[in-house]
Amino acid sequence: MNQYDLIVVGSGPAGRRAAIQAAKLDKKVLVIEQGRRVGGVSVHTGTIPSKTLRETALNLSGWRERGFYGKAYRVKQEISADDLRRRLLITLDHEVEVLEHQFARNRVQHMRGKASFVSPDTLEIQKDDNDVVQVSAKSILLAVGTRPFRPDYMPFDGRSVIDSDELLEMQNLPRSLVVIGAGVIGIEYATIFSALDTAVTVIDPKATMLDFIDKEIVEDFTYQLRDRNMKLMLGQKAEKVEHMPDGKVQVTVDSGRRIITDMVLFAAGRMGATDTLNLAAAGLEADSRGRLRVNPETFETSVPGIFAAGDVVGFPSLASTSMEQGRIAARVAVGAIAKEPQKYFPYGIYSVPEISTVGLTEEEMKERGIPYECGIARFRETSRGHIMGLDSGMLKLIFSMKTRRLLGVHIIGETATELVHIGQAVLNLKGTVEYFVENTFNYPTLAEAYKIAGLDAWNRMGEAPKDESKAAPAPAEKAATPAAKTKADDKKAAAK
Repeated sequence: MNQYDLIVVGSGPAGRRAAIQAAKLDKKVLVIEQGRRVGGVSVHTGTIPSKTLRETALNLSGWRERGFYGKAYRVKQEISADDLRRRLLITLDHEVEVLEHQFARNRVQHMRGKASFVSPDTLEIQKDDNDVVQVSAKSILLAVGTRPFRPDYMPFDGRSVIDSDELLEMQNLPRSLVVIGAGVIGIEYATIFSALDTAVTVIDPKATMLDFIDKEIVEDFTYQLRDRNMKLMLGQKAEKVEHMPDGKVQVTVDSGRRIITDMVLFAAGRMGATDTLNLAAAGLEADSRGRLRVNPETFETSVPGIFAAGDVVGFPSLASTSMEQGRIAARVAVGAIAKEPQKYFPYGIYSVPEISTVGLTEEEMKERGIPYECGIARFRETSRGHIMGLDSGMLKLIFSMKTRRLLGVHIIGETATELVHIGQAVLNLKGTVEYFVENTFNYPTLAEAYKIAGLDAWNRMGEAPKDESKAAPAPAEKAATPAAKTKADDKKAAAK
């Protein structure tokens, strides 16, 4: 039997970061991956493919240049599924090569096969050649990720009714698309295909979408989608999906309305990939969505020595936070000191346009009873925005009236997921509105929007009384209690 200090099941963001962290601490590490190549869902069907598809669609369609050259402008007149896939394959090969090199450089062993528990410290690995081996470790980290939720009533055929994994294998670009599910994944793909001039309809039983995002940002986002003729059928449930004799698909909603489309993408949730792990042998039990409960500070499960990180533990299900969860879990697992992650982390939605946020929303400020003021900047107000031909996009900053501290950053528009990190740093370092007023930003840049938004808020707030900008945070702005934080996280997870 092979003995290790840490066994990691899954090589996605959480798994690979955990394995490399433990290896750098001179521990013997094994990574088990059942996919054909290392990288997990993030590299092969999730984060990297969807973002590569987005970038390819925007480049080939000429989307970013239409502000100057008109809506009919195209870089490539006829865009095919092969055009999108070509760049995707190049990107994925690079990601796998980098990851394999990291494992080799840090002497992380990895094995291909399907793992299942024999006991809390032992795993059985079914290899492709039907060989079975057993391995054991002082600690085990489950980073198996998730897969698309596929209900029995949905007539999936891999061609005209598909899930988000199958989307990457499509043979032809549809002229019309119905997306069932207005969560992050559904909205990302819906807007990408809309940018390719596919007629897109989004259906979701909830009357609102992206409820964890600041409401003003969502309203701006909704306006932009409808302005380019996307149909948002919110508050309506898709009751029946049927294949038609001519190859098209008919979707019937609970209002009785019927939509005929070339393709249906079902993107209403994901399931934790834990059903093949034989969790019972380890004394573990997953919830109805296949997810595992963990200590939010150490990521240890209810069974000592068994940890879980990444999408399999639920919200926020981001590649960035999964990496940090894996790193922390690995340090705890091998007995190293691990600091609690930063309270505020950025959330990025790679839709068209992008949305990114960090900190509190305006709605959360009201719920907590914190007096506040907002500063707004439109990208078209910046010289760089004019140079880029932007006629949309905005940055919203939220400040405390008592302490003048930055408490929320919300951005919609080009490079939002990059710009948010300026606000993230200021927020976590407890900076005030004066930071944006008194500091110089490169010109011309979109980052200059921070200066504009800061001045907008400062004009409304007035100049700070002497030394007040250095005052300690008011009691109302102290970190939320664990119960309040859990309640807030549950609300965001439900929204996602």
